[in-house]
Amino acid sequence: MARIVEDVFGTAVNPLTEKIEQIKRFTLANSTEMSVQICTLGATVTTIKVPDASGQIDDIVLGYDDVAGYQTATNPYFGATIGRVCNRIANGHFMLNGQDIQVSRNFNNRHQLHGGFLGFDKMHWQVLEANGDGLTLQHCSPAGHEGYPGQVTATVKYTLTEDNCLHVRMQAKTTKTTIVNMTNHSYFNLAGHGAGREAMLEHSIMIKADQITETDSDSIPTGRLINVAGTLFDLNEPTQLGERLQQLLNGYDDNYCVKLNDNNITTIARAYHQKSGRWLEIASNQPGVQFYTSNYMPDVNKGEIPLKGKENAKYVKQGSFCLETQKYPDAVNHSNFPSIILNPNEQYNHDVIYKFGICRSGTGSCI
Repeated sequence: MARIVEDVFGTAVNPLTEKIEQIKRFTLANSTEMSVQICTLGATVTTIKVPDASGQIDDIVLGYDDVAGYQTATNPYFGATIGRVCNRIANGHFMLNGQDIQVSRNFNNRHQLHGGFLGFDKMHWQVLEANGDGLTLQHCSPAGHEGYPGQVTATVKYTLTEDNCLHVRMQAKTTKTTIVNMTNHSYFNLAGHGAGREAMLEHSIMIKADQITETDSDSIPTGRLINVAGTLFDLNEPTQLGERLQQLLNGYDDNYCVKLNDNNITTIARAYHQKSGRWLEIASNQPGVQFYTSNYMPDVNKGEIPLKGKENAKYVKQGSFCLETQKYPDAVNHSNFPSIILNPNEQYNHDVIYKFGICRSGTGSCI
């Protein structure tokens, strides 16, 4: 059973009530030297610390030192809970039960991205439970917020286990038929959050998927699924990112259609950094995972200034990766995609498990 400690991360103006409120932070720690910190702003994972093969403990997710950092306009959703609908909705528009729905358009003034201008990532989540069983946060999204029908009550539960698993359970209910597709937007670098692009390119990645969703120049799905066999998008076997990104200069920002075991929680992806010995396995019950190699972060080769992160780290283009479990992007506009419609008599259930371990070089031992 993990220990849990609460402190105050800072203060912020609640975007719904316009009142100044405390932002709380919770530290979950187990007996094997893994710890996770989560704050109530955006139900955000702010740190994940794990040992490497030599016992050195590093924080391996990107983020900021304080609340102000997370509120900057340049924050690329570091560690945040995304909703109501993650990824993109084409033209911010869809039909639902014969109704024409227009939601906010915060991406290129044309599409919606990650729930709109004030998505779940900007909200102040309430603490429902904080004990050895985990941390449960809740947000009540008002009917009509960002254009969505129905009042949605969402919860996120974080549980840290003794075998170094962070289990995230996202659930939601609605008062009126609506759409929900949540995710967690953590950015990883298993060499350490500030290790940069060189260390990122040392990772190998594996994603168990035979297809990706085809997208246009705005990253909007066309509705077609593309077979990855024989292409640079085939990651079914462990693949060195450095080699692939030399050929795929724009990097990865693609939804992989993963192979689930009867819709149960299934291991779908694995990342490994040989020098540190750290590995990450991701298991989920969602049919998709967005693999993103931080292509829109500052490009120092073009003279762009790095983002200043935790501990004065400099975050740059392709210096980290995301594996965002989800249903397919823009699913509400494609009848052949798994549905993201949520009715009042239903519950949205999304489980993702991040399992961390180490491989000791020369011994062949992985734990």
